[in-house]
Amino acid sequence: MSQLTSSQVEYDLPDIQVMNSRLDFAFQTWQPDAVYIVLGRSNSAERAVYVDLAEKDGVRIVKRPSGGESVVLTPSMMVFSSKFLLKKESSPATIFKMVNTSLIDSLSTAGIKNLSSKGISDLTINDKKILGSSMYLKNNYLFYHAVLNISEDVSIISKYLKHPSKEPDYRQGRVHKEFITSLHNEGYIIDYKLLEIYIERAFQNLYSLISGNIN
Repeated sequence: MSQLTSSQVEYDLPDIQVMNSRLDFAFQTWQPDAVYIVLGRSNSAERAVYVDLAEKDGVRIVKRPSGGESVVLTPSMMVFSSKFLLKKESSPATIFKMVNTSLIDSLSTAGIKNLSSKGISDLTINDKKILGSSMYLKNNYLFYHAVLNISEDVSIISKYLKHPSKEPDYRQGRVHKEFITSLHNEGYIIDYKLLEIYIERAFQNLYSLISGNIN
């Protein structure tokens, strides 16, 4: 089957369980079991991906319901997802800011330094992207998911993804290898399970704020 066809399949990665949850708050971290390419809602495979290479390597392409640009997921990354019932309206920019502030506070406690929030929703270390995220709203529920690069070599991203059609101002045209980094590249060797604890703690602390105190 052509990857262009498979890219149109319904999103079915593990955090679909969070996406479909009816709980007021749901959270999950997961480690990809293979390499995946995930298109943003408005992306097309032919514009965002080197489809021939992906097809040759047997890399599955799926499309998520949230916005943003395409990403590569690998077993050397962590994906985490959360769903909240929003009791008050708020702009995506406000929510992204609150999420990133909570993540920075928690990851700093884990010893990770020089973290910043850049662009619409990225987290960076020393002006290089370490985490990307996206969200969407439906029926007063907000679904958020993000990918944190723990130790993956950026060359795999350059191999499969073309330069994005849209980019944050701070990227300044940089190619993938000059724009993206990993925790390991920045000198942070932190146990995967420990990272899960710090990230889940950030979302548990955030839930009461997002569910009732934003405006």
